[in-house]
Amino acid sequence: MLLPLVSLSALLHLGDPLQIRPPAAVGMSAERLAEVDRVIQRGMTAGAYPGAAVVIGRKGYVVHQKGYGRLTWRSNASAVDPRSTIYDLASLTKAVCVATAVMILHDEGKLTLDTRIQSVLPEFTGRWKERVTVAHLLSHRSGLPPGRRVWLTAKSPAEGIDQILTTRLNSMPGGVTDYSDLGPIILGLAIERVSGVPLNTFCETRIFEPLGMQDTYYLPPDTLKPRIAPTEQYPPRGHPAHGEVHDETAYTIGGVSGNAGLFSTATDLAIFAQMMLNRGTYGGVRIVQDGTVRRFTTVVAENRTYGWMSGAAGEQGSGEFLGPNTYGHAGYTGTSLWIDPDRQLFVIILTNRVHEARARRPGIIIADVRHDVADVAALAIADVPTLRAVAWPRDLRVDQRPDWNPPTRTLVRRPTTLPRQGAASSPETDTK
Repeated sequence: MLLPLVSLSALLHLGDPLQIRPPAAVGMSAERLAEVDRVIQRGMTAGAYPGAAVVIGRKGYVVHQKGYGRLTWRSNASAVDPRSTIYDLASLTKAVCVATAVMILHDEGKLTLDTRIQSVLPEFTGRWKERVTVAHLLSHRSGLPPGRRVWLTAKSPAEGIDQILTTRLNSMPGGVTDYSDLGPIILGLAIERVSGVPLNTFCETRIFEPLGMQDTYYLPPDTLKPRIAPTEQYPPRGHPAHGEVHDETAYTIGGVSGNAGLFSTATDLAIFAQMMLNRGTYGGVRIVQDGTVRRFTTVVAENRTYGWMSGAAGEQGSGEFLGPNTYGHAGYTGTSLWIDPDRQLFVIILTNRVHEARARRPGIIIADVRHDVADVAALAIADVPTLRAVAWPRDLRVDQRPDWNPPTRTLVRRPTTLPRQGAASSPETDTK
């Protein structure tokens, strides 16, 4: 296996976080950027998450790096630290691990966008599957359904993988864009088959270790649990998810999966984001080629690139003001990463919003918080006239709070038949 060439000067800096600079040093307004604190605090106060780690960077430097709240709702829980608190990244795994691994193998000619999956995984069988390519899986156009509840049917990781590989396609490959967890799982298996090593080993040796991402793991050891933000308390597996992947499909097949399973800190992700902004290189180490980064982060269908979501659609928390070439991803546990190559900007938010949320609709709240943080970061850019001209201060979603915690309504259902004469009517009360 060929590892990236690392110079002596690069080795001396591996593991060093990005340097922190005042916002003004990179053309940003400190006054506007300070609004991030209020946005994150609003989400915590509403009960969506007990804590958060946020890192925002521009032009090769970090301009905002801060931890908020605690790992849990307990008053004696550890405070969140963006440098040391580890979060379950959930679906960020798809982009940070799988898409990057495919880029590396693409550069080596071992797994191209046109590679047919059956040529690598002959056990991927069924109608139309001979047409499915790497490009289809990365852009969610393979025809696979969104998921499969293997945790209810598989008795072992091998059986779960077999069920995933033999899942029927819903449509012809290359047509409908339908977000699927199964595609990245199958890509992870293809990466293993082509490289000859497990997916976690490939990502550790070819991505995380060369970049110095020292706190990014699959299957983190138990010794790290005090630093790991717990996720769900009562998942289907029958015990709390803490230090093990929250996603039930990934958990069922062993915890190392293409759709979820990666754990990391906000500062480690900042290194990764800067590598992407640098078109594949960081600290003197080249992970992928410049042209490959460009190709994989360009929209190919609807709002999808090869492994990422386009930020131009304003979905998944990318806000309204990031550039048209922005790409990123979000994770179900409350994580997100957005990268704006035109403004040399990245925005990272990590939370554990699935941990005993005190809000009735934490998913809506975290979506609004992501949206607002992205907008604040973009509008803090002072050296782009169109952004500087946007009126400030402005109402944000956390100020409007639509649908966050709707008031309880008592619905009185009318009886379908008239009550018998002399009988008391007892309308059913439905509280939602």
